[in-house]
Amino acid sequence: MTAVAGSAEVRKGRLFLVPMPLGDVSPAGALPPATVSVIVGLGHFVAESARTARRFLTQLPLSAPVQSLVIEELNEHTPPAAVHALLAPLLAGHDVGLVSEAGCPVVADPGSNLVRAAHAAGIPVTPLVGPSAPLLALMASGLGGQAFRFAGYLPQDAPARRTAILERQKEARQGVTQIFIETPYRNEALLKGEDGMLTVDQIITHVEQVIAEDRLSGNAEGLRRTQLGLTLLMGAAKSAGDKELARRFQALAAMAANKQEELGAED
Repeated sequence: MTAVAGSAEVRKGRLFLVPMPLGDVSPAGALPPATVSVIVGLGHFVAESARTARRFLTQLPLSAPVQSLVIEELNEHTPPAAVHALLAPLLAGHDVGLVSEAGCPVVADPGSNLVRAAHAAGIPVTPLVGPSAPLLALMASGLGGQAFRFAGYLPQDAPARRTAILERQKEARQGVTQIFIETPYRNEALLKGEDGMLTVDQIITHVEQVIAEDRLSGNAEGLRRTQLGLTLLMGAAKSAGDKELARRFQALAAMAANKQEELGAED
């Protein structure tokens, strides 16, 4: 193929999928050095919330002032027609970081449409290593990790939510661990009336991570009080959980609630 005189093909940038710490944890304590080294060299970002992204980036040893960074937003309010415009820096040769609100981007998070568009445009995509709440919960639960289903968010409508849980119970009884996540403001709706249906609960808090292997009837009040995001796991039904473990869970849930109140008072 003969190159046209005076023209040069611009190298396309790379789309990096940037994980965020879970909770009130510094990036240095949650992200590998190799991941941090990539992030600090980026000048363009796409985030669900520019404000959250800036707060995260100010905690890193950036090579440029945070005010000079270009941060575009991509969330549920972004029209599909606007996604392609977010590729402009990449097509111009700039590397771009797709930032999650917490944990790994695209997993129960906006951004898959941008990743698809990048693939279609021949832009390389590289996921960076970092924390993922569903996988951390699965690892620590003691439930089977050979076969599992990440079901994301459950339906908000109560009858639909109960139907979804019952459907997932069938797979759980067959040895397929079920993983759900929920946002803090829907904790009450999720837990109310579901006592005894979810046999294992996992909460990753701003204070500590703990597994309580017990039925929700024993732990629901503590979970409701935390006002923090939950990751819930469902496995095959077991006998009543260890009382001491449940007691520790209740104590840590109270600690998390108090910590959240302190954080709110500081804002």
